[in-house]
Amino acid sequence: MLLPSLVLATAAGVAPSPQPELDPAAVERFAQLALACVHQEYPNKISHVLGGPDDVRSPRELTPAFFGCYDWHSSVHGHWLLARLARNFPEAPFAARARAALGRSLTQDNVSIEVRYFEGKGRASFERPYGLAWLLQLDLELREWDSAEAREWASALRPLVEAAASRLTTWIPKLTRPIRVGEHSQTAFAFGLVLDWARGAGDQALAKLVESRSRDFYLKDQACPLAYEPSGEDFLSPCLAEADLMRRVLTPDEYKRWLTSFLPRLPKNGRGDWLSPGVVTDPSDPKLAHLDGLNLSRAWTLAGMASGLPQNDPRRAALLAAAERHRQRSLPAVTGEHYEGGHWLGTFAVYLITGRGLPASR
Repeated sequence: MLLPSLVLATAAGVAPSPQPELDPAAVERFAQLALACVHQEYPNKISHVLGGPDDVRSPRELTPAFFGCYDWHSSVHGHWLLARLARNFPEAPFAARARAALGRSLTQDNVSIEVRYFEGKGRASFERPYGLAWLLQLDLELREWDSAEAREWASALRPLVEAAASRLTTWIPKLTRPIRVGEHSQTAFAFGLVLDWARGAGDQALAKLVESRSRDFYLKDQACPLAYEPSGEDFLSPCLAEADLMRRVLTPDEYKRWLTSFLPRLPKNGRGDWLSPGVVTDPSDPKLAHLDGLNLSRAWTLAGMASGLPQNDPRRAALLAAAERHRQRSLPAVTGEHYEGGHWLGTFAVYLITGRGLPASR
């Protein structure tokens, strides 16, 4: 049995595009990955500045809302995964457990401790920008969910969301250059998530700031060296994430011209073999497993790039064919057999299969 396509109404014109069909077994599998880890405290890799002996505490004590899934940002987007799937599959077998997990984590008491930790001395760069961007995405999912429970969770989470948005608003103007790596600190990927949130949440000041800085950083870029990608531990593509960001900022005609300069060798023959997926040689290695995430994020950025072009642009077919090739390579690998990938790859799979971030109008 296959589930029908998703058709979602969202704010600011940002919504999942309809998917052909979603396999309920796969959706269940991804939900179970997050359910298994959002309250699993160990193993844990904390990014924690010790200001003194009193700061030697367990992850659960330091950040009681987001202590599971190996690290803070994975816990945050694990909660996003549960909200995303419970919202869109309310009758699924996992939905009640997902709502219970969200209710357990997103309480006023837990969030107040998170805010106190977040604002502690020496933590100005905590989870910036990747974790903060995912926190805003969690908030956006709750805002768009027509549910009394979701409104309660969003209300509880709001002080931390406001602190994260304020920190980004302070930090972004200070950047003199973009961060062009294939891991957490990349600015292009985070800017895309932050911009979607700012538009959906009605934060016009932050939206304008991200749009402006995106133009400053990326508008004049040419001939991105896609042939040099990926690095051996990437889970984000510097070139494609930038292109996916800029289709959010530019009109279709502007984007068409910009993309011609940025990736001048994009094919027009409709084939998908112009970009080879990454190969994971050891899925139990936490860094090597990043390449499965790269394939998934490439798939959604390629689809995003296609959505930003005019419908008659001859490059769209090749972008979508390459997206499908990457999707087929790594979706089956999201099994949870190895915790090194299982604690986070489910989020990337769900972001892809539900079309999150794609424009509703195209």
